[in-house]
Amino acid sequence: MFTDVEQRLKKKNTVLFSRDSECLRELKGLIEQQKHRTLVMWALDCAKAPLAQFEEKYPYELRPRAALELCEAWSRGTVKMPAAKRAILDAHAVAKEIDDGVYGALCHAIGHAGATVHVETHALGLPFYELTALVLKFGKGEYQRPVCEKIEYYCHRLIYWQENTDKLDFKWARFLIDDNRPNKEKLLSEKKRV
Repeated sequence: MFTDVEQRLKKKNTVLFSRDSECLRELKGLIEQQKHRTLVMWALDCAKAPLAQFEEKYPYELRPRAALELCEAWSRGTVKMPAAKRAILDAHAVAKEIDDGVYGALCHAIGHAGATVHVETHALGLPFYELTALVLKFGKGEYQRPVCEKIEYYCHRLIYWQENTDKLDFKWARFLIDDNRPNKEKLLSEKKRV
């Protein structure tokens, strides 16, 4: 189940998970079935844990939190894309500046969670990076259980948001209301199969 992760770990890759990771197959399938706004709710919700972990170590670094806040505002139509995009890029910049593999990966996870507002294909960036942080934190022989637990958590939260997003009385940005637009993650998968 973690063969590709082990190979990437040996090669010292920065990101240890991908769309082809066996352990993410179920989650990827669930993501491909969702409306864009459901993925936005899921990503912003799931990004709270890496944000809290990051802020515990770096309490004065505010850019990752700002990215999530601006992206939520973007999803509600109260800020425009350029402001949110700048904040997302700033969150990614923190990852490079701190020179800390675990916490840098958490910053990238947060950035991708926010970027899910832009397009569904960013949703998997959250697990790619947060799970990478778990592997780095727990080490080669000990990461499997926490990674499996986190993937299970992602799936449960995604099912929760699938069932509840439209029950909430949220104001949405116009581009997130259109349910006729195809899920870009699903389109990407279909394109790879051809």
